[in-house]
Amino acid sequence: METDEFVPPPECPVFEPSWEEFADPLGYIAKIRPIAEKSGICKIRPPLDWQPPFAVEVDNFRFTPRIQRLNELEAETRVKLNYLDRIAKFWEIQGSSLKIPNIERRILDLYSLAKIVAEEGGFEAVSKERRWARVAQRLGYPPGKNIGSLLRSHYDRIVYPFEMFHSGASIMCRPRQPYDSEEVDKEYKPHSIPLRQSVQPPKTSSYGRRANRLQPDPEPTEEDIEKNPELKKLQIYGAGPKMMGLGLVPRDKGPRKKDELPQTVIVRDTAVLVKEEEGEVGEGAAVPPPGPVKEEEPPQDEPCTKMTMRLRRNQSNTQFVDSFVCRMCGRGDEDEKLLLCDGCDDNYHTFCLLPPLADAPKGNWRCPKCVAEECKRPPEAFGFEQATREYTLQSFGEMADTFKSDYFNMPVHMVPTELVEREFWRLVSSIEEDVTVEYGADIHSKEFGSGFPVNNGKRQLTPEEEEYARSGWNLNVMPVLEQSVLCHINADISGMKVPWLYVGMVFSAFCWHIEDHWSYSINYLHWGEPKTWYGVPSVAAERLEEVMKRLTPELFESQPDLLHQLVTIMNPNILMAHGVPVVRTNQCAGEFVITFPRAYHSGFNQGYNFAEAVNFCTADWLPAGRSCIEHYRRLRRYCVFSHEELTCKMAACPEKLDLNLAAATHREMFSIVQEERKLRKSLLERGITEAEREAFELLPDDERQCDKCKTTCFLSALACSQCPERLVCLYHTQDLCACPSDRHYLRYRYTLDELLAMLHRLKVRAESFDSWANRVKEVLEQEQSPKRALEELQALCDEATERKFPNNELLHKLQTSISDTERCRSVCAELLTHTHSRRMTLEELQAFVDQVQNLPCVVSQLGQVKVLLEEVTQFQHRAQAVLKGAELSPAQPEELEALLEQGAGLAAEAPECALLRGLQEQGRWLGEVRRTLGAGGRGVTLGVLRGLMEAGCNVPQSDAVETAMAELQELLTIAERWEEKAQICLEDRQKHPLSTLEAIVSEAQLIPVQLPNILALQGSLARARAWVTDLEEIQNGEHYPCLDDLEGLVAVGRDLPVSMEELRQLELQVTSAHSWRDKAAKTFLKKNSTYGLLEVLCPCVEVAGKAAGGARADRGRRREREGRLYRSDTDSLGLSAQDLRDPGAIVSAFREGEKREKEAMRRLQEANLAKPGPEEGRDREEGWERRLEQQQEEQQEEGEKGRRRQED
Repeated sequence: METDEFVPPPECPVFEPSWEEFADPLGYIAKIRPIAEKSGICKIRPPLDWQPPFAVEVDNFRFTPRIQRLNELEAETRVKLNYLDRIAKFWEIQGSSLKIPNIERRILDLYSLAKIVAEEGGFEAVSKERRWARVAQRLGYPPGKNIGSLLRSHYDRIVYPFEMFHSGASIMCRPRQPYDSEEVDKEYKPHSIPLRQSVQPPKTSSYGRRANRLQPDPEPTEEDIEKNPELKKLQIYGAGPKMMGLGLVPRDKGPRKKDELPQTVIVRDTAVLVKEEEGEVGEGAAVPPPGPVKEEEPPQDEPCTKMTMRLRRNQSNTQFVDSFVCRMCGRGDEDEKLLLCDGCDDNYHTFCLLPPLADAPKGNWRCPKCVAEECKRPPEAFGFEQATREYTLQSFGEMADTFKSDYFNMPVHMVPTELVEREFWRLVSSIEEDVTVEYGADIHSKEFGSGFPVNNGKRQLTPEEEEYARSGWNLNVMPVLEQSVLCHINADISGMKVPWLYVGMVFSAFCWHIEDHWSYSINYLHWGEPKTWYGVPSVAAERLEEVMKRLTPELFESQPDLLHQLVTIMNPNILMAHGVPVVRTNQCAGEFVITFPRAYHSGFNQGYNFAEAVNFCTADWLPAGRSCIEHYRRLRRYCVFSHEELTCKMAACPEKLDLNLAAATHREMFSIVQEERKLRKSLLERGITEAEREAFELLPDDERQCDKCKTTCFLSALACSQCPERLVCLYHTQDLCACPSDRHYLRYRYTLDELLAMLHRLKVRAESFDSWANRVKEVLEQEQSPKRALEELQALCDEATERKFPNNELLHKLQTSISDTERCRSVCAELLTHTHSRRMTLEELQAFVDQVQNLPCVVSQLGQVKVLLEEVTQFQHRAQAVLKGAELSPAQPEELEALLEQGAGLAAEAPECALLRGLQEQGRWLGEVRRTLGAGGRGVTLGVLRGLMEAGCNVPQSDAVETAMAELQELLTIAERWEEKAQICLEDRQKHPLSTLEAIVSEAQLIPVQLPNILALQGSLARARAWVTDLEEIQNGEHYPCLDDLEGLVAVGRDLPVSMEELRQLELQVTSAHSWRDKAAKTFLKKNSTYGLLEVLCPCVEVAGKAAGGARADRGRRREREGRLYRSDTDSLGLSAQDLRDPGAIVSAFREGEKREKEAMRRLQEANLAKPGPEEGRDREEGWERRLEQQQEEQQEEGEKGRRRQED
């Protein structure tokens, strides 16, 4: 059947203690116990700074892990595999091999098939009522594929003979009816189950897992265990997760020889038996006859190991022929049909077998009697085997990480914990996949070294390591803390008092179990990947046991104490479905997991990690420990230590016990004494009166164990003088021996009187707290009696410390009273010497005086403090009178100042001082307002007004303050409104006329406040008026202004936030001037000319000395001369930079330059005429002169036109 996907159980409680809580480990665990105990397990995260160094010597750490095949761990899966073992053996010893059918691409679950058919009424009923389709549906197969007929065929051929053999019912002799699917079934081949494993079984064995179960190695004896330290370790009890699985054989019982072991069938690493060469399960296989089979001892000289199947052929010997008699019919005829059993040499006719055999089977064959003997052998107890390879931490980590990354096909740190959890529970429930992992479990820290620093003298510890070596959370320290019960056990019990180490890999698991003696356990994960835990509370422990026994009764029939062997796990979803509450958690590195008494827990590792675990027991564990011994007595299980011995050892020294532990020990001891008295009384009633004292604690445990229940005896035991090797506890006196009772005698450790004396001392120790508590109550709750001295209270506190009383409310009250008294004395001294850092208020001083009066101790300074209180009270009355008068008329500043000075000198501050300071601040503020408003606007700004408003909100309110605040608010509102108007006017979005702005400024000047925007607007108005004045001066001048001056005026006017008509007219004039200049440039300037307009329009003059020798110059020099002739600059006008700003000077200089130009041209003409030359040259010169004169006239006319336009 297909298993449903795993659903994680709810999370267990997680606690995060503070540093103060973390300082007391067992106290904190006791604090969280009411909550955590309901879940069975809990997780504790230490403070972040608590990070103990890893103290293991990594290079020297070598260990041998244990092999775990996952599908053998789960209880229901192991039942299925065991069923396959049995049915395979059934067919194998008859000369046939088992073939597992494959239906719908998965192997047929023969166990589930047999179970469902039995639930449906059996093979006959299911076949008769045609319910095979329903069987197929319950097995999880899809409907409509004729799977029911296949299941019927397989059941009839494989399972039915086996089930009928075990039931002992009669198998009717019926001919086999061929089924429709028989031909199809012949096509099946042995199913090859895929493997996905990295760790192989030991190479010394050629068999797989199931073969090892059927052909075990010799069990170790006690001598072997003593010699082999590794086997010896496996017998030590300790804190889980533990891996047990080895049994003991007494010294006088040697192992069986290999020849005496039953023949097995080879298993191909798949945990499922497959066919061999000899034959298959079919018609040739015989079934045992109906009814019971006579049990006989197998012959010792001829072991049933090498079986052959043959017919008797030699009939020459008469004696030999007479032995041919069929065990069924008693006849010896038809000897060719007689079969000889290879196990016992009995004969059977093939037709006498049920069902009869048509042909003689090939290979080995055994008769029904041998089949019954072989199949009824008790199964071997299941356990884990040791690996053959020794690992270091590095080599094991490399193997573990490689396995995980290859299995999930991704880096190990990227595999989700949820995926690993689902895959783990899928694998343990699968009979097809046999994944093998290794787990370094139960490694002794005393031999290999603890992961925590230990101050054992082997090496020098650093200061940090010293701190962690002393920490109560160090697992080497916690079991032996003063509040722990285990500290009273002298022996170092490995796993309980001495931690065990665990090196895990992915899927390595620890099975469902509870701790030895139902103790607490604590597990710390030093580093590595998380460890997943599952827990069941103690109240559901019996429910879990009941569910597992009901679901897998086959396992508990062969191993009643299976849950104590730590080899069986069951899916939490199955347990939850049957009403068992289960919680889970992922323990990460640096976290603790605590399991509570009788809380079942199990889990597995998410990957490579290193953990450490140990047991501890607190006072509340004692009743659970006694119940556990009673439970062990019923199971006949060995104890790790004697509970009675531990209790008596604590009772012998009650003064060394913590008070809580003493009280718990008294209750436990009382129950033990009552039970011991009853048991000894029953011996007297039987007439057993002989007794002798025995120091049981000096005897080895195996010499003082009850022969019946295996309990370790301490207080008493019954022995026999004729059977000195036997010993029983008083619960099993009837099971000692068959000797008469007068030979029996009592061996006791303490008399009843001695036990009662020990009980009394415990009671005194436990009740000493009551006497101390009564005296403390008398001191703390006194009302009219004289007060005690502080020293008397301190003595009571010291007594509680010396007697190790637990933290309790009375002790806290006593310590609080002492600390309060000391603090009050210190405060009184500070008040009287005026050295206190902070002044008290009157209420605080009054409360302090009341507190001192209520203290249970005498404080001598109380009278002087009362005097100080009276002075403050008198000052309060005077201040109240002044405050009352201030409501009618303002108080005088001098009177207020005097009162405040007096109040400052007192030991405490009266509440009226604050009111007086308020009145003083109020008067100062009102005076400031009056001075500000009476200043007439001088120096009063918006900031000053806002500061006064803000200060007015902080002074105590009154009518005068409210009136002043209203005036200030009104003035501030008006000022801000005018400021806003001025701001709008100053912005460039819309300009206002000059008259409008002048009106705004004139109105705003009436407000007695300096307004920045109004002042800025006033400045803008002044600049506007100056601009208009400058423009008028330019326009009214004698000459026309320069264009640059006009452009500068336009730029200045545009920046002013004032709208002016003159600016608009000026902008038009400047625009017209620019237009004329552009037109003139188009007219007088050639395209791409290097001259400017001014250079062209200015008169040109000849450079001195440049005309001489011009007649003889070549064309190049003429061209140069012509260029120089027309090259002109403003420098030709002969004006300075200052004169250039004067229009009149420019006009005069221009006319003068024009006159010089004409004279120069006339001189040039005369010089040219005086030169000799042909007529053509003369004509050319005349033409050139005419063109030059024409060009000059045109330039003059254009210049006149430009000047006229400029004047216009």
